[in-house]
This record gives sequence, structure tokens and C-alpha cells, in this order.
Amino acid sequence: MALFGSQKKTETTLKKVRPTVIRTQNVAKELQNLAKAYDIRMESLDFNLLDVQTYTRMNDGTKETDWKEVSESALHELDDQTALLNPYFQIKQMYEIEIFSKNEEDSYAHFDLSVGANATKCKIYLSIKQGSKFEYHPRLEQELLILINKKKIRAGILINIFDEMLESVVSKISAHARVQGTTIYDANETLLIAQSHEPTPTTDDALFLHFDKKEAVDEHKKVNYAARGFIKSVYQNEVLIEYIKPKEGKPGRNCRGEFISPKEPVVKYIPTFSVNDTIQVVETENSIEYIAKENGYIALESGVYAIKTDVDIGEVSFRTTGSISSGLDSDVSISVKEKDSLKDAIGTGMEVEVTEIEIDGNIGSSAKVTAHKANIGGQTHKTSMVRADDLNINIHKGSAFGKNIHITRLEHGTVDGDYIAISQALGGEIRGREIRLEVCASYVKATASKLIEIKKLHGSENIFTIDPLLKKDAKEGLDENQDNIKQLRIDLKKMQQEIDKYTSVIQENTSSFNDVKRRLLHYQKNGVKMPESFVKKYKQFKKMQEHLAEITNELEQKNSKLQLLSTKTVSFQENIFDARIINRDRWVGHNELRFKLVKPPIEITYKPQEGSLEKIFGLVEIEEGIYEIQALRE
Repeated sequence: MALFGSQKKTETTLKKVRPTVIRTQNVAKELQNLAKAYDIRMESLDFNLLDVQTYTRMNDGTKETDWKEVSESALHELDDQTALLNPYFQIKQMYEIEIFSKNEEDSYAHFDLSVGANATKCKIYLSIKQGSKFEYHPRLEQELLILINKKKIRAGILINIFDEMLESVVSKISAHARVQGTTIYDANETLLIAQSHEPTPTTDDALFLHFDKKEAVDEHKKVNYAARGFIKSVYQNEVLIEYIKPKEGKPGRNCRGEFISPKEPVVKYIPTFSVNDTIQVVETENSIEYIAKENGYIALESGVYAIKTDVDIGEVSFRTTGSISSGLDSDVSISVKEKDSLKDAIGTGMEVEVTEIEIDGNIGSSAKVTAHKANIGGQTHKTSMVRADDLNINIHKGSAFGKNIHITRLEHGTVDGDYIAISQALGGEIRGREIRLEVCASYVKATASKLIEIKKLHGSENIFTIDPLLKKDAKEGLDENQDNIKQLRIDLKKMQQEIDKYTSVIQENTSSFNDVKRRLLHYQKNGVKMPESFVKKYKQFKKMQEHLAEITNELEQKNSKLQLLSTKTVSFQENIFDARIINRDRWVGHNELRFKLVKPPIEITYKPQEGSLEKIFGLVEIEEGIYEIQALRE
């Protein structure tokens, strides 16, 4: 049975189709019908194009006119848009073809090319596959045109219309083959071979709420459900809402001759809202834009969009608002009203970033508040963080950063700012330019670059430190200064070595140079041509003198820069001599004062005696390189 089946299959593939002449509008269909009749694959059939006629007519649906043949010489006139974009205009082609079995000795068997189109079939492309190969022969150009047109006809694409560029494409392929002899394609290639009239798509109306940002995501691209966008912050001149007007497209006609009618636009989003005077409405031919006139957040009340700056809420929590981030420069001010000491006004893990915030109650664990100005009436959790230029906190246990910071009671929290005032410090770490403590209890670590002042000292085990490099920018400035000084000293050493070398060479050759110079002047005065060797020596010596002058000048400039940088380094050191630690009260218990020198990098300590009334302390250089903390006068 297997042998019989194999024999039958071989006989089927060897079937030959008797050459058959057919006149048709659909070549692909005729090839399919003939293949079916002979029980063979359609790919085994080929055809010759014997003749083609192009016909046109006008058909308005009420009265059909007869088809009229268009002569080959008049085909170019069919590119007229007036006719082609008329929906009643029709065009077709009739082909007279001779169908036969494909020749097994096909000279283009390894030339893998196909014809494709874009979605509208208004652009037709010739695709040549990588690895395609063919030999040049004198009739190559004509045969390629026939081959491509046959593929277009199979695909239902009109020929000799819309394809003015085809001859140029084929000509380039042929010219390349003529030079190469055997053409092999190293990569896929796509070439445009026909282009008709592309329709303009219809635009459906649309409404974009640009202010309604996407869900917040973290660095691992997971949705942050805590940041639900309770406030939609906006900025001046920002496009908040955009309505795209519906617009009917324009018709086209594809390379099959089919008219493409634009669809009716879908209208679903006509604005039903209005805006107040904080939002500008700009209307164009294609859209309506709603633009913010000022910073703030956008609110919708009773169908009216408006930009506001003040928000009053009960609490910020995962359950109610989620995290709030409007930006520091959004001009948004929030007032959080929750005052219950057993509840959090800013809930666990919540993050708030606004221009100003007034919090009547507490800040919960792991919460973060960032603002230009913040006022906290309750207490901060030890794992919370608050950052604001101007910051007021009632009871502080967490971390606080800012420029001007005032804390009523510090309870083992951390404070880092420029100017810090604390009414009562009950332990904690304080870092700032100037620190003022009304009442200082025990276990306080205060580090300042200029001043620490205590009005009343009620405890012990405190450490008060002056560090001129406290701030990161000061430390970085010193490090950069030291690196520049180090590099300058290396450069100066190399330059001095070079100067010494050139100076020595010039001194050794000065007498020879003067002799050459005299001879050259003699030759010049008597009109005698100067020897080339003398001229060369003279120029070399002059060039050495000029280079020596240049590097000597550069050495002076770098020396001046080194002096300037060295003075700058000294200024870091000198700042510490102006710094003060002041205790307006009597010293009690065990306390320690520290001053950190820049150069050399050492720390000087001093422990005031209990009961001492010494108030003002500074660093004094008692002799060169020997420093001491001493009590000073007012």
C-alpha cells in the first residue's frame, strides 16, 4: 500500500497542463480552478501575459454607463486625482493569459522575490529575500518587469498604473547585475514599486485627562498602591485636559483600483464639564486644550474643573487618601486636622510632598513628610522623617532635616539643619551651623560649625562639638581644594625641571647663537643669500627662548593659584577659631566640649568642672601647633 501511494503521488507531480488560453479579470482564481481540475498544486502552474486591457466607467448607482477601454498611451492620465477620488469612478483590467506547467529549468529558481502591500494596499513593495541569486543576461531587465507584473496580477494589483517607479527599480537591479555578473543578496531588501492615493484616516473624538497620571510604580516596576493620587498637582501652562475633535477622513483609491471611502467618525466624548477662571481654554481646528493658569491641584466640583491650592483633610492614611505627592513647587498647602493623641494624622508608611503642610497631630512610623514649610503640632515617630526649609515640631523623636528648624521638645530624635532652636532637649543628636538650646537635659550630642548656645543646663553626659567641616559641601570643598593643591605641586615640579633644562641649554649655546646672529646680519647687509644651516640654527634657538618664556610665565600663574588655594585651606582652619560653645548656666554633671581641627586633623577636648560658671569657650593656639580649649570673655 505504501509503495502504491508513493507511485500515485509521483504520477500526480509529473502531470503536465496543456497550454490553455483564458481571458479573465481574476488570474489567481483561474489558476486555482485549473489546478483543481488537474489535481495539482497551484504553485506548479505558470502563465504568460498575452494582452491586457484597462477599462473605466462612471457608476452613480442609478444609471450605469458602459465600460470604456483606455489605450496604453492614455494610462498615465488615470493618475488624475479628480477622477480617481470620485466615488462613482470605476476601473478594472482584463487579462488574456496562457496557463501552462512551470518550467523545471527556471533561470530565476533561486531569485526569491515577492510582492506585498500595506494595509490599505495603496503602497506596493517588492521584497527580495536574503540569499537570492541570479545571473545577468541581456534580457534581464525585460524579464524582471514581466516577472514582477505577473506577481502583481496574481495578487490582484493593477499593472501599468500607479507604478511609474517600477522601471527605475528594475533598471537599478539590472545595472547592478551587469557589473557583478552574478548577484547575491546578503540581506533582505524591500523596494517601493507602486503607490496610489492613500486615504486620510477618520479621527474619532477623544478626551485625554493629562493631569490624571498613571499609577505610581516603584523601582522594581510594581504598582505603589499607597500613591493613589489623592491630589492631582498641576503647574502653570500645563495642558490639563485635551479634547480631540471628530474629523472625517479623506477618500483614497488603492492599487487594486478600489475606492476607499472614509468611515463616519465616532463621537462619544464631547465635554460636558466647564472650567473656572483658573483654567484657560484654547480651541483650534483639531482640538480644545484646557491649560492651567497657575500652580496648584485640579479639583472637580459640580461639573466644574478648577485649580486650588489649599486642602483640608482629616488624616493621611492608606485607607483614606494614600500618599500625597504634589511637588515642592506646586504651591499646594495641606492642613491635616486629626488631633487625637492616640491616632496618627500622617499614617504608617505614608509619604507627603507639598509646598506647605500644617499637621495638627502625630506623624506615624516610617512616614515621610517633605515641604518647603512644615508645622507639626503633635509628635513624630522615631522611624519617621520630616524635611522642610522652615520646620516647626512640637515633640520630635524621629529624623528632621531643614534650614531653619524649631523644636519644642526633642526626645532622642535626630536633627540636621542650618539654624536650629530647641526649647527642651531630652537626648538626641543635633547637627547644624548654629544650635541654640533653651533647656538641655542629658545625653545630647550637638555638633555645630559656628555656634552652640545653651541657656539652661539641667543634665550631664552631653557632648558639644565644633566641626568646621560638618556640612557635606564644606568637606567636599576641602577635599577638592586638597586634590587641586596636590596636582598643582606635581605640575610645578615638572615645570621647574623643564625650565632648568631649557635654561641650561640656552646658557651653553648663547655665545654660538650670538655668533650666528652676527653672521646673518652681515649676510643680510651685503645682500648675500644666507646659508640654510645658519637660518635653521637661529630659528631653533629663538624657539627655545620663546618656549622658556612661556613656561616661566605659566609657572608664575600656577604659583599664584597655589598660594590662593593654600589660603583657602587655611580659611577652613581659621573658621574654627571664630566658633563658640556658650553655656549661660552653671555646669552640672559630666559634659564634654570638642573642637575638630582641619590641619592637622586632630580633636581637642575639654571637660568643664561641675559647678563652673565659665560660659564662653573657644579654641586658642597657645603656641605654634599647640591648641587648647579655653574659657573666653564676652
